[in-house]
Amino acid sequence: PRLHLLPQTHQLKGLMTIIRDANTERGDFVFYSDRVIRLLVEEGLNYLPVVDKEVITPTGLPFQGVAFEGRICGVSIMRAGESMEQGLREVCTSVRIGKVLIQRDERTALPKLYYSKLPKDIADRWVLLLDPMLATGGSAVKCVETLLEAGVKEERILFINLICAPEGALAMLERFKSLQIITAEIDESIDERKFILPGLGDFGDRYFGTED
Repeated sequence: PRLHLLPQTHQLKGLMTIIRDANTERGDFVFYSDRVIRLLVEEGLNYLPVVDKEVITPTGLPFQGVAFEGRICGVSIMRAGESMEQGLREVCTSVRIGKVLIQRDERTALPKLYYSKLPKDIADRWVLLLDPMLATGGSAVKCVETLLEAGVKEERILFINLICAPEGALAMLERFKSLQIITAEIDESIDERKFILPGLGDFGDRYFGTED
């Protein structure tokens, strides 16, 4: 119940087919990835709490609606997660965005925090954690731990990603009992190199044009 899949519409399947295709040019990869990212952000906002709010329409009559309760911010896991920042900005104007850099320690093979820059009041906000690919979950788990150390409540963290492997999703949901994941598709597994299968390759390289 804490793993939320985007509605599997023909539109979404078509977009995912384009970005998974190895023959897709970078311009198209960026354009169609951005479309999926925006869908994911919009879906993530559905899980934020709201309060009742009455407004007066131009006809002079009241309308019973809602307003978001509390403030949000984004946190991107560098480098691929930075590709999702623009989609968040397009939906939430003037949103604050923090950054976290986590890489595998060559000596221990464990994820290590190298850099963290977060809004000073992040403990009072709802956090949309951004990373397009969730494989083993090692980096994402480390990032959530960093957020918790900064005072963010676990139930206020929404992890937004395009594709996740079952192993990574399970690792995160078992480790954090209140965290929620919003994803576009769940793939089959990860291979011995920890690549998601069938996946789409290295998202960051394809998005930023740094493929070999």
